[in-house]
Amino acid sequence: MSKILIIHGGGPTAVMNCSLYGAIERAKSSGEFDEILGARFGISGAMNRDFYALHEIGDDKLKKLIYTPGTAIGTSRDPMEKEDYEKLATVLSEEKIEFVIFNGGNGTMDTAGKFHRSAKKYGIKVMGIPKTMDNDLSVIDHAPGYASAAKYIAESTKELVADVKSLPIHVVVMEALGRNAGWVTAASALAEDGDNCAPDMILLPEIAFDEELFLRRVEESWNKKRGMVVVCSEGLKYENGDPIVKPIFQTGRSVYFGDTSSHLAELIVSRLNIKARAEKPGILGRASVYNRSQVDIDEAIEVGRLAVQGILDGKDALMPGIFRKNKKDYQVEYRYIALDEVMLTEKKMPEEFIDRESLYITDEFIRWARPLVGDTRSDYCML
Repeated sequence: MSKILIIHGGGPTAVMNCSLYGAIERAKSSGEFDEILGARFGISGAMNRDFYALHEIGDDKLKKLIYTPGTAIGTSRDPMEKEDYEKLATVLSEEKIEFVIFNGGNGTMDTAGKFHRSAKKYGIKVMGIPKTMDNDLSVIDHAPGYASAAKYIAESTKELVADVKSLPIHVVVMEALGRNAGWVTAASALAEDGDNCAPDMILLPEIAFDEELFLRRVEESWNKKRGMVVVCSEGLKYENGDPIVKPIFQTGRSVYFGDTSSHLAELIVSRLNIKARAEKPGILGRASVYNRSQVDIDEAIEVGRLAVQGILDGKDALMPGIFRKNKKDYQVEYRYIALDEVMLTEKKMPEEFIDRESLYITDEFIRWARPLVGDTRSDYCML
């Protein structure tokens, strides 16, 4: 009896269920697995032998995964100690599970790689599925989940800029998700689609926050145009690495940042005597399925399928990754890479994507990101 188990880790995305669909669909169609299981709420479900029987889901219901936010089987951020990997391997061996697929970001791939070392002696093979809205998985061009989060922040910025232009009486600071990498925050620049709806300033965690420079730029812009929009990352830090707002909660790698946008708005009010307010979409930016990128949907399904295909082909300790073929036309290829290459290796925005002087991003980033997101709404009447 051949059993395959799917485990989700880390924060959900708008297309995590698409990868789940791709994996289940390929596993079912192969006819090679007697049972296709899903760990209920991630590692803890696997440890407790709490599984969904995914092979029992009918095709009509299975297809609904493509349109469902979050993750249908649940996920977790359970910290793993050295002894936990051995325990998990023992449990899954006792359950006669031969294949395990981990779907997640660099933390989850770290878990997958370490689990593989404990599971080898039991003959359990491991594969990864890339997932992160933060786009901080190394080696690959981008990860499923990012394009949809980028589209959400771009569309939200566009709407916000149109609103502020209508009543230019304040500075609005909008906060985007992103601990150490500014990929999502940078995507706010994609709001500009020929209708002058770009934000005025983009603050990335890759750029040390300079309070005086920030306030000077706000004042200069305010004196010219009054109403303005600033988009900032939740993970803004000072030169010494300290976050500009003390985190309100932290456990392991999981950090719940304070209200960075509120802090910046309060600075503007107190130091410049300019009316300001903060907006924080928060996890709405990763949960929305109504603003998703079609590229993201298609690629998420494909990496799910390829993870199972890798198992069918006898591969082990690998992850299917997305790579661009060229810079001109958006074409990608999928290649398997070793889990060891992506274990807790964080990818930040490269220098060629950052305009440090203007507190903005470069045209090169726009060219890179636009194919992933597609065009934003272009039927606004901006006079």
